[in-house]
Amino acid sequence: MLDIKLIRDRTDWVEERLRTRGGRHDLNAFRLLETEKRALQTETEQLQAERNAVSREVGVRKQRGADAGELLARMKELGPRIKELESRLRAQEERLQALLMELPNLPHPSVPLGADANDNVEVRRWGTPPTFSFTPLNHWDVGERLGILDFAAGAQIAGARFTVLRGAGARLTRALISFMLDLHTTEHGYTEILPPMLASAAALQGTGQLPKFEAELFATRDDPFYLIPTAEVPLTNLVRERILAAHELPLKLTAWTACFRREAGAAGQDTRGLIRQHQFDKVELVQITKPEESNQALESLTRDAEQVLQRLELPYRTVALCTGDMGFAAAKTYDLEVWLPGQGRYREISSCSNTEAFQARRMQARFRREDGNKAEPVHTLNGSGVAVGRTLVAILENFQQADGSVIIPDALRPYLGGLGKLTMA
Repeated sequence: MLDIKLIRDRTDWVEERLRTRGGRHDLNAFRLLETEKRALQTETEQLQAERNAVSREVGVRKQRGADAGELLARMKELGPRIKELESRLRAQEERLQALLMELPNLPHPSVPLGADANDNVEVRRWGTPPTFSFTPLNHWDVGERLGILDFAAGAQIAGARFTVLRGAGARLTRALISFMLDLHTTEHGYTEILPPMLASAAALQGTGQLPKFEAELFATRDDPFYLIPTAEVPLTNLVRERILAAHELPLKLTAWTACFRREAGAAGQDTRGLIRQHQFDKVELVQITKPEESNQALESLTRDAEQVLQRLELPYRTVALCTGDMGFAAAKTYDLEVWLPGQGRYREISSCSNTEAFQARRMQARFRREDGNKAEPVHTLNGSGVAVGRTLVAILENFQQADGSVIIPDALRPYLGGLGKLTMA
């Protein structure tokens, strides 16, 4: 949520910054609601002051034994009117709050201006895409030949965009999760969390998935829960409605969870394979920091995610998203895109974002500095460290061999009992 004081003080500037994100983000409705609210507030405060003055005068007259009939009559008039105005003021506050919930975050000044993904800026590359003496296959062909990806079984059990992983496919997925968690906890300083994979509406509202993206979520039928779309939700909500001490920051948290998304906006896209699934595994990174430390924290968090790909020897590039391509809650985002030979292009495997105080205001997550001044919002950051299914995709495509086998990256072999290759039965 944006700072309402900033919107009030610099409405035109905020409106201009929002427009760099694309779409229609004018603040005319905010201006109108604020004008109406101020008028209601002024009238309410005037009548409340009058009621207090009349009440005091009634007391004075009663002490003197004087008649206070007309004042008591006025009190009876003021009461219902004040009650009505207070009710209208509460409704106006709720409308303002609902409007604020629909506004995206402001882009950080360093974010490149642009309309869509075509305007994103490549920051760096790592590794060299492999060359093959044969035409490389897509991961679904590699996986089906190895007998480790069963798309038909997934569809039979649950429908489209679900997959069953068999044998070495399931084992390799488990190895990837353990490898990522071990790297982030033993070398990068994160604390591992195993959170619930259901979340309340309040938790999803806190991180920005609700109300705007409800169509992308799976909800339970009889209880007020949603399946989490990312571990960002439970991890970040660990500080909801809390005031942290300055010495507790930064908090660095990581978690493996299954994630669930409808992919409502992906009709016709990536209908084959593991790229867009309704259920997928992900290792998430979250940091909670002081405001002045969040920009550097984003660089650090992004490098932590990059380390996963480097240890697995997967070529990738790091891209700074432009204003028009960033997510709703993000002030700045880097995407990591891994090379997929079967598709002949880089595809997103991690998105690392600084949301600054946007989520913290929605969650009432604050900290107090050592000098004991008023509590202020923390800054929150999140990123995939990384998407497990897409990493499996990248391994199958980058390390495929002419005979149909797939070489296992060295970093994963200890998690697979020394297994060095997946072979066809």
